[in-house]
Amino acid sequence: MTDTLRTSLRDSRAARWSALMIVSFTMLCGYFVTDVASPLKPMIEQQLGWTSAQYGFFTGAYAWFNVFLAMLVFGGIILDKKGARFAGLLSGVLMLVGCAMKYGAFHNPDLNRTTLLGVPAQVMIASLGFALFGVGLEICGITATKVIARWFKGYEIALAMGLQVSTARIGTALALGLGAPIAAYFHSVASPIFVGVVLLALGLVAYVFYCLMDRRLDASEGALTQSEEPEEAFRMADIADILKNRGFWYISVLCALFYSAVFPFLKYAPDLMVQKYGVKESLAGLIPSVLPFATIPLTVVFGSYYDRKGKGASIMLLGSLLLVGVHLVFAVPLLDHWLVALAATIMLGVGFSLVPAAMWPSVPKLIPQKQLGTAYALIFWMQNCIALFSVPYLIGWVLDSFCITGTRTVEGASSPAYDYTLPMAIFMGFSVLAVVFALLLKAEDRRKSIGLELPCYKK
Repeated sequence: MTDTLRTSLRDSRAARWSALMIVSFTMLCGYFVTDVASPLKPMIEQQLGWTSAQYGFFTGAYAWFNVFLAMLVFGGIILDKKGARFAGLLSGVLMLVGCAMKYGAFHNPDLNRTTLLGVPAQVMIASLGFALFGVGLEICGITATKVIARWFKGYEIALAMGLQVSTARIGTALALGLGAPIAAYFHSVASPIFVGVVLLALGLVAYVFYCLMDRRLDASEGALTQSEEPEEAFRMADIADILKNRGFWYISVLCALFYSAVFPFLKYAPDLMVQKYGVKESLAGLIPSVLPFATIPLTVVFGSYYDRKGKGASIMLLGSLLLVGVHLVFAVPLLDHWLVALAATIMLGVGFSLVPAAMWPSVPKLIPQKQLGTAYALIFWMQNCIALFSVPYLIGWVLDSFCITGTRTVEGASSPAYDYTLPMAIFMGFSVLAVVFALLLKAEDRRKSIGLELPCYKK
């Protein structure tokens, strides 16, 4: 075993960081597509005639197949059974095909003249494409996380996961900041989606190069890498073992609640900037784009701190507390200057850095390596059910049902005017619940000595 460890490719600093860069770039491309429609909401309403409820329907479609067909859970099983090479390539193809469907729908306004399953065909086809893309990106996410856990176990695992998250956030920042200007320049809301198609093709090519590195890693550790971490066939008992773990439930619910206060907020944040803070529609994504840019260095800093000093449960608690304060600021009607929005977004970025920096590296402390893909899939499935499916539609329904205050006219086109006080209060409620489960996780760590407050890096 000692000889295997000495000759493992992951002992090469250059090799493991190169692997990290490749999978992180693939995730960046996926995150760009995830959020590129967010700054387009006012334009979509004006150019395509969608309502907020239809936009929420489309946004929540990301999680359809993951939630109702349990595709994400099957993806975790495939990852544990078939390995990261197969799962990663499969996810890349699904993302590319799904985004191409979404582009086709946005590019064809004639689809609005017909309905599909009682929904305007354009909305439904775009939603189905986004749902297929969502399967691919979620599988890609758990694959990237398990890849990092394999390459960096015993090394800088929290720092590496922080860097992967930070790199992916660049995709979010680019989507929020450039989506509206690209659409305005080409006079089409479909043009930013086409940029996403191109990026996903590049990300798929990049992952092919990772597969070559992964083969070399297998060769360096033995034909099946069974001298160190055997990859056992999936058993139903693995899921049962995971679900018996109380700490796993606490971190899963914390994840779902925390991201419910962040990801759906990003979908509506550009419209919030227009409606409450008076920002021009073509610039509406700029302030929300500060959030991922703020997370890029901070997630790395907090991840490195967790590697060397520990305090993972405390870091998650602090991040959840920050979210409560941030959404309280967004909910107060009188705080309507754009500088307030900018400051609150920066603080949201700090909170959004703290929790992921500690959450994802903590899961391997709760779950054995052979079950890690399935465990991450179950966490992501819960996140999909609440944060990515239910909450976006809920916010769209609340806006249409309770928050319309009149109409707005921009360049001759009319769209509803909204009061975002109630949606922001809902987001604050999710943040408060996240604090509760962060406290429960911290108590469970003390009770069972899980090690969440201990460093990850073993010198």
